[in-house]
Amino acid sequence: MTILTPLNASLKDLEGIWLRNDLIHLDRSAQESVIKSENIVREATEGGAAVYGVNTGFGKLASLKIPEKDTASLQRNLVLSHCCGVGNALDLGTTRLMIALKLLSLGRGASGVSWNTIVLMEDLLNNGIYPVIPDQGSVGASGDLAPLAHMAASLIGEGEVFYKGKRTSTKKAFLSAGLNAIELGAKEGLALINGTQFSTACALVGLFRAWKNVNAAIVTCALSTDAIMGSTQPLEDEIHKLRGHAGQIAVARCQRELMAGSKIRESHRLEDSRVQDPYCIRCQPQVTGAALDLLWHAGKTLEIEANAVTDNPLVLVEKGLIVSGGNFHAEPVAFAADIIALALSEIGAISQRRVALMVDPTLSFGLPPFLTPNPGINSGYMIAEVTTAALMSENKHLANPCSTDSTPTSANQEDHVSMAAHAARRLDKMNTNLNTIIGIEAMCSIQGIEFRRPLKTSKDLEQIIATFRTKILALEEDRYMAKDINTAAEMIRDGDLIKNLNLPTFVQEN
Repeated sequence: MTILTPLNASLKDLEGIWLRNDLIHLDRSAQESVIKSENIVREATEGGAAVYGVNTGFGKLASLKIPEKDTASLQRNLVLSHCCGVGNALDLGTTRLMIALKLLSLGRGASGVSWNTIVLMEDLLNNGIYPVIPDQGSVGASGDLAPLAHMAASLIGEGEVFYKGKRTSTKKAFLSAGLNAIELGAKEGLALINGTQFSTACALVGLFRAWKNVNAAIVTCALSTDAIMGSTQPLEDEIHKLRGHAGQIAVARCQRELMAGSKIRESHRLEDSRVQDPYCIRCQPQVTGAALDLLWHAGKTLEIEANAVTDNPLVLVEKGLIVSGGNFHAEPVAFAADIIALALSEIGAISQRRVALMVDPTLSFGLPPFLTPNPGINSGYMIAEVTTAALMSENKHLANPCSTDSTPTSANQEDHVSMAAHAARRLDKMNTNLNTIIGIEAMCSIQGIEFRRPLKTSKDLEQIIATFRTKILALEEDRYMAKDINTAAEMIRDGDLIKNLNLPTFVQEN
């Protein structure tokens, strides 16, 4: 069971929610503040004063006062009218994370929702009922309105859900699970659809997947360095401490540890005619380390956002006030997603250059052309390298910033938006592309190391090679390659090559 404690959810906690279908409950210590904020909203409604989103219209219609008898209809209509999402349904893990983020936000006691609403959200997750969330339609302000509206619709018995592996109506799923829809109270619809939880969930998943990729890239670069009989001198700790960047220092340390004891390295330490290796080998700590620094920075931003209250208006319980603000604007998430995209693009760019280096007989220090034992009749990894180039280029295009885009919406009331949802969603494609680039680097580097036999690499890297070879055989003659590439990409995605290794974590090293 996972207990969500508002303000205290860590990246590791959030990754666990994404990965595992555990029971989820909001810490019951949050109930008191939730009820206090609900009472303040109720009193405001009964008092008759105009409060945005409670007894007024929305956006450009904020000046229209709504009679007290119509406040429930106002909230229901708000949710239904905003269910305008299009595109593919969000995957279940990200949907689960999105709802958990909304629970963390509502649990801060600044949104004016009822405790019963929170309990029903828990019941959805704990009964395996996942709202169908279309992944397009948000501009990242006023929050992720359309995606969150589809989530909120399930609470009132509308829309569609995934239940027991099937897509079905919410009404049927509730009937089967013994759940009852709720009637939204004053402000509840607005509290549910206003916020950054869709963008933040997608960005977090992008970060979690990027973390596996950056660590896999550290491993494959170590393999590639031995494959081309590269030097480990550029990994000396003093070099990186003289510069001082934490990511660079960490990557160099990891690669030194991975390569320690390599017989391949010792075999050419003396009398090697080469003075320096190409940048894709020599500058790996500088490039991948800089990417690691970006991921650490993005992680800090997203961890703060995951614990934030991002709807509007907000209930300031201590002052007894309901005030309008702009916490729904997802600019921090958009910036975080953009820098994750930059990191993914550059990790792939330097990995691709290592693949190109290994298949080139003029640069690979004695490896056969395209890493095939019988070149000419066989093409080896010739076109696998072309595939990495294609994916590298695609990721470069996808890395173009989204946060610098904006378009006015809602009759110019919402005249600057973050595009955080777009920024976060594209990370999934970029990570998938990068899985393949790094997977192909693993295929090439391991093949290259095996050409150095009987010399062996380090103990850690030999174990990684053995794990890899349980699923992908050495390429002795040309064969249908697509299946091997897909398998290698899956191994990178699932973290098969980085298990039990001392690699960077979400917590930045000193």
